[in-house]
Amino acid sequence: MRRLGDLEAEIMDRLWRWRRPATVREIVDDINRTRPVAYTTVMTVANILHSKGWLVREQKDGRAWLYEPVRTREEYSAALMEDALSASEDRPVALTHFVDQMSSTEITALRKALRNAGRRAET
Repeated sequence: MRRLGDLEAEIMDRLWRWRRPATVREIVDDINRTRPVAYTTVMTVANILHSKGWLVREQKDGRAWLYEPVRTREEYSAALMEDALSASEDRPVALTHFVDQMSSTEITALRKALRNAGRRAET
């Protein structure tokens, strides 16, 4: 999975944070609070994200599209981690290095996830 580009990430970040479908106008207005961006630029990138399968869209009032993420931010992060691990010739060693950098809270969450995965594998 390719990492999102800067504007792609800005668009996805807003949609993930808002947790609701939004129009290009809403996204543009929010981005323009911190930096200028053209409506047509955001519209083009939203269409690209749709064609890549990152966003679904439906028409609102027969005019503007409402965009919504297909995956959660956490699913996106997990896919990036999978890609990073697959880049290594020795996945277990890469995973060990990754775990070595984790906080105790993250290690606790990892242990819980492994227990849950083990239970699912047993059924």
